[in-house]
Amino acid sequence: MGITDAIRNRAAAWVREVVQEPAPPSPNLAAPAVSDRDSSLNALACATAAALARRFEGLRLHPYLCPAGKPTIGYGATYYEGGRAVTLKDPPITKERAEVMLELMVRRVYLPAVQRLCPGVTEPGQLAALIDFTYNLGAGNLQASTLRKRVNAGRWQDVPTELRKWIMAKGRIQRGLQTRREADIGVLAMR
Repeated sequence: MGITDAIRNRAAAWVREVVQEPAPPSPNLAAPAVSDRDSSLNALACATAAALARRFEGLRLHPYLCPAGKPTIGYGATYYEGGRAVTLKDPPITKERAEVMLELMVRRVYLPAVQRLCPGVTEPGQLAALIDFTYNLGAGNLQASTLRKRVNAGRWQDVPTELRKWIMAKGRIQRGLQTRREADIGVLAMR
């Protein structure tokens, strides 16, 4: 179950690119009320997490079944802004709506979930990696994971090992998930 050097190198190169220039959040989305210090931490973490999701989820404007068998649209969204689940019979969406959905979900669903489950996270890279993990796998998996236990115990040296355990879908190792976990590991050190 080893990760090849090629996967690690590709993820590392992509992370260097994203960390240097994460996409800024859309100005038309109101940010949740937080302190200035927390606001800049959250903004950088959310921009980086959204960039990770864009890269690894890809953009599909028509509904499709994801590898886990769930109806999905946009950048891996399984439900819309209002909470309605995606169905395969839904009409296509625009790229602009996919962007809004991604940013709203990162900032209003996954950021608060990570902050609630891992309240001691103080670095933007750590927060971004956990947001991306949660966007990809859900807050329930983060909540029940040994990854969360290690994060909350401050055992960051163990986090890469825990992240690398989350590379399977339907019982099979997924190369895309291997690369995504390596990218998550790569952004952990971002400050």
